[in-house]
Amino acid sequence: MSLFGLGSRNQKTFRPKKSAPSGSKGAQLQKHIDATLGSGNLREAVRLPPGEDINEWLAVNTVDFFNQVNILYGTLTEFCTPSNCPTMTAGPKYEYRWADGITIKKPIEVSAPKYVEYLMDWIEVQLDDESIFPQKLGAPFPPNFQDVVKTIFKRLFRVYAHIYHTHFQKIVSLKEEAHLNTCFKHFVLFTWEFRLIDKGELAPLYDLVESILQL
Repeated sequence: MSLFGLGSRNQKTFRPKKSAPSGSKGAQLQKHIDATLGSGNLREAVRLPPGEDINEWLAVNTVDFFNQVNILYGTLTEFCTPSNCPTMTAGPKYEYRWADGITIKKPIEVSAPKYVEYLMDWIEVQLDDESIFPQKLGAPFPPNFQDVVKTIFKRLFRVYAHIYHTHFQKIVSLKEEAHLNTCFKHFVLFTWEFRLIDKGELAPLYDLVESILQL
């Protein structure tokens, strides 16, 4: 896969942006997202547009949030290293182990950068699988589509949780906290709107999530 030519430290974590499903209404829905985000009203931006198919909406937003997390994490790859982050944690109480149910069936402890690498690889496989994320207009979504989407969002949340708990000071020093906070607010409002993440999974950032939802 072609990378941005950013040197080896960024390989595998900072990837080229994925495009919305082309043959579907993806491009049209992407324009709707861009327009509503431009208005600054994130609550409005996450709502299903009138008359649109919920799975189409979930699909185009899944690609969008994958890209956002990818770019955010990509700015941290020189700081989030196996020596600095030997396990994938979100504060002292939460540790995430990796399993994909196929090549790694039993959860294994890996460093945070390895976890994110496994995660991004796994998500890309899902997004590129036309039996899960159909590209052709009118092609049906599989019966388990929303379950796959929920798993993707649950795991993307873990990257946010790790960034906030472990790398927030670095984000501040890079002057990226406003961008991080806006991306996370958008993510929380979207996942809450469509009930994509169980409340228990949000525990590592629950105070922050609660403050976003009450705004």
